[in-house]
Amino acid sequence: MDRGIPTEAVLAEMRRADPPVHYLVGTPKGRLNRLEKDLLGKPWQAVRPGVQVKLLAADGELYVFAESADRVAKERAMRRRQLKCLWARLRELSRIAETLKRDELLIKLGQAKAKAPTAWRLVDIEIDANNAKFAYALNRQKLRQVRRREGRYLLRSNLTEGDPATLWTYYLQLVRVEEAFRTLKGDLAIRPIHHQDPARIEAHILIAFLAYCLHVTLGRRLAGMAPGLTPRSVLEKFAAVQMIDVHIPTTDGRELQLTRYTQPEPDLMLLLNRLKLALPEQAPPRITAAQVAGSLPSI
Repeated sequence: MDRGIPTEAVLAEMRRADPPVHYLVGTPKGRLNRLEKDLLGKPWQAVRPGVQVKLLAADGELYVFAESADRVAKERAMRRRQLKCLWARLRELSRIAETLKRDELLIKLGQAKAKAPTAWRLVDIEIDANNAKFAYALNRQKLRQVRRREGRYLLRSNLTEGDPATLWTYYLQLVRVEEAFRTLKGDLAIRPIHHQDPARIEAHILIAFLAYCLHVTLGRRLAGMAPGLTPRSVLEKFAAVQMIDVHIPTTDGRELQLTRYTQPEPDLMLLLNRLKLALPEQAPPRITAAQVAGSLPSI
């Protein structure tokens, strides 16, 4: 199963596969526009507190229209924040437009669009063809459509399972799988290595799996002892601790090697104490044997 948006040809191959391949994928916005009227008449079904879905069977597939209350609040807050900042910027540009050249105004409007792309789609802007002037207005029809779809998304599946709770469980599993891949490539920086030997491939997978297990364990530990912190932020703090080898030559031809880690900063020490972790003792010094010139026979 995949949470992305594969092509119709790929989905057709999955439906024709033997044994059959099941999928649960996202849908483009155009399909939601086409099915929106049919979905309006369907009842909501609760799958867990704050999450409800509508099921629609069409075109030999099962469509799942999901709404998350937390997601609605999050997306609505993000949209309001962007729109507020964009509106203030447009008001400022309208005041100083007379002091700008038309090309300068276009550049500044482009910068405002890049900074608030979601809010930009909700505003109608008309730019004078000859002068540095523009007019802007909120497109209330687009705003109403966006409000209806905030925190809502449409999935499609060829699964015959019609229990909304089961389908939502599948969806959450896909979210966790994608999150795991992002963690491996991001926080853990597991770089791709093109192995040829099967044993090395398995070893690479094992190391990546162990690293992810430690990452999850750290997250669980933070949830109980340092809520508010994420594994990523903790790893960034721990990156300040470095291990170095100091080599000191002696007068009798030997070399003193000191393996030392840098002293943690006070905030990192506070974090270590909070997690009930202690750095190991500094390693004892090592000294190499004297190298006697010409002690090895020549060949």
